[in-house]
Amino acid sequence: MNHKTVAFHHFGCKVNFAEESTLSRQFIEKGYKLIDFRETADVYVISTCVVTAVAEKKCRAAIRQAHKINPDAKIAVIGCYSELKKDEIAKIEGVNVILGHTGKFNLLEVLDQDNSEIESEVKPYSKHDFIPSFSYGDRTRSFLKIQDGCDYYCSYCTIPFARGHSRSDTIRNVLQSAGEVIKTGIKEIVLTGVNIGDFGRQNNESFLDLVKAIDGVSDIPRVRISSIEPDLLSDEIINFIGQSERIMPHFHLPLQSGSDKVLKAMKRKYNSDLFTSRVQKIHSTLPLACIASDVIVGFPGETDDDFTETFELIEKLAISYLHVFSYSSRENTLAAKMTDLVPDKIRKKRSEILHDLSDKKKKIFYQKNLGHEEHVLFESDNSNGFMHGFTGNYIKVSTPYNPELANQIKKVKLERLDKEMTYMVKEKDLL
Repeated sequence: MNHKTVAFHHFGCKVNFAEESTLSRQFIEKGYKLIDFRETADVYVISTCVVTAVAEKKCRAAIRQAHKINPDAKIAVIGCYSELKKDEIAKIEGVNVILGHTGKFNLLEVLDQDNSEIESEVKPYSKHDFIPSFSYGDRTRSFLKIQDGCDYYCSYCTIPFARGHSRSDTIRNVLQSAGEVIKTGIKEIVLTGVNIGDFGRQNNESFLDLVKAIDGVSDIPRVRISSIEPDLLSDEIINFIGQSERIMPHFHLPLQSGSDKVLKAMKRKYNSDLFTSRVQKIHSTLPLACIASDVIVGFPGETDDDFTETFELIEKLAISYLHVFSYSSRENTLAAKMTDLVPDKIRKKRSEILHDLSDKKKKIFYQKNLGHEEHVLFESDNSNGFMHGFTGNYIKVSTPYNPELANQIKKVKLERLDKEMTYMVKEKDLL
């Protein structure tokens, strides 16, 4: 039996997290002991991201951190950064293995080869190369990867280059994986992917087909949908979620900009009118649904008027909160060749304005739910004597810590909202 130790560190999206979890289970099955990344391990595995320059910088820092903790450890760097910049990674002291997405699930075999040279395997994707993955370890929630890759090629994004063409699992396989997840006692599955609305195209299936199928599995208490493109979120999907008790009323629609000029330059597949219609459809079907959105500020050529259009569009719509990103130039993208750059100072100011707007929108959304009864799935963390959970429409609820409540779904009445935008509930009031 192998008694070596392994430590994982992941950056980036929930797809990365699901894949890292699957890989960590492979190590455990081989007898490795999983330890914290800050401890002295025999093997360090760093799952990387290239969405922004900051993400790449954090990946490099993690590599150096691992080598500093244990200079004799084997360090494996996997994922998107490996896929696009393996030569850059190879120059960092301590790196032993560099694997792209197609090779990373063979990491154990590569480590067993005991080669003193840097092992590197980054090769093109097959259109049908899909590896199922799901996260495991969080007692309440699992991220289930249903789709990978993207065919959209937005002008600012490197993900299609790093993860290849859009491809997905079959509905049959997704249901099988979901069954494995539920057997562990987990109560909530989050369907995730790079572009999940594109699910099933090569299999003559659709995302709506999948949602209907997974809704029919009575063993799954809760299903949540991760980010979905506005142009792929149909009325039929919204209507189905509207009558489902299993699919949570929580939507994440990336906007990126409220200016049609900027959206066109970004090569997005929709305009502001389509985005508006999707938000209005959700709101009319599910008035208390959570609707989150992503926005990029400071895209090349974004004027004050363009930013004002973005602000005013978000302000008038029933959006619950925002994820705000400052534009980060990525090599080999069309946007990297654009010359009309927005100064960092202006990007920062616009980001602050939208963060403030997000706080206001979140407060309005939380207050709108005051007095309503919701079901909360409580998590196990103890934070200063309190534990928290989330309603189906993703409102945070806290109650005094009681380990017996962990991974339990309880009905609550939302009555007391604190200044941190959390509903406080006494244990005696749990229904």
